[in-house]
Amino acid sequence: MEKNYYGSLCTEMYEVLHQNAPQDELAFYLSYAKKDALIFEPLCGSGRFLVPFLQKGFDISGVDLSAEMLAKLKEKAPDAKAYLCNILTYNSTQKFDYIFISSGSVSLFTDMELCKKILCKIKSLLKTGGKFVFAVDTIAGKCSDDEEYKLVKSVKTAEGFDLILKCKNYYDEKTGTQYSPSIYELYDNNTLLQREEMDFQTHLYRFGEIEPHLYNIGFTNVTVYSSFNKELATDNNSDMFIYECS
Repeated sequence: MEKNYYGSLCTEMYEVLHQNAPQDELAFYLSYAKKDALIFEPLCGSGRFLVPFLQKGFDISGVDLSAEMLAKLKEKAPDAKAYLCNILTYNSTQKFDYIFISSGSVSLFTDMELCKKILCKIKSLLKTGGKFVFAVDTIAGKCSDDEEYKLVKSVKTAEGFDLILKCKNYYDEKTGTQYSPSIYELYDNNTLLQREEMDFQTHLYRFGEIEPHLYNIGFTNVTVYSSFNKELATDNNSDMFIYECS
């Protein structure tokens, strides 16, 4: 069971629940885009941000590790420059004016040494004067610990099947990691058609935690917001931290 891999059932549920990007979040990331800019979205997933950028005429490319998520993206935009690739091994002949990682996805890198390497890689792909914008989950969203799996979501697929998600949570104070092992099950009435397990983990950030790493990597200007309205973050009482780095 690979950590944080979006498999077929996870992707199916994601598409039902999150096919379109939230408008406030999309508008926030679009606000940094310029028509003549080269834009890059690591962890582009099924394209709920990348595709609207394309539709608005922006030159954007992306990478993701999930073949299932990228297949959904290609259904929406067959000509999209989206590649199955690990960001650390991604090779580009060009640098980018603007790079963004949406939806708190940087929190998926729970190994902090790996996270720093990925942030370093992104810095190396950014043009001088370019902007890197990303969001993380915060300690304010910590879940209570569970002993048993609980039903979290139930949706209908396009075929009329029932797709359910069960998970439990455990927070590790020492590492700041929220462990949320998950089980996806697909049913035709009471008949189980498919089952998929996911080792889902997120790092929950505290205010001021990641900024020293960003400066050490070479960013000279870092602004931290608590919302897509660009309200400045001042403490841990924010559901997300959004970083604007240059």
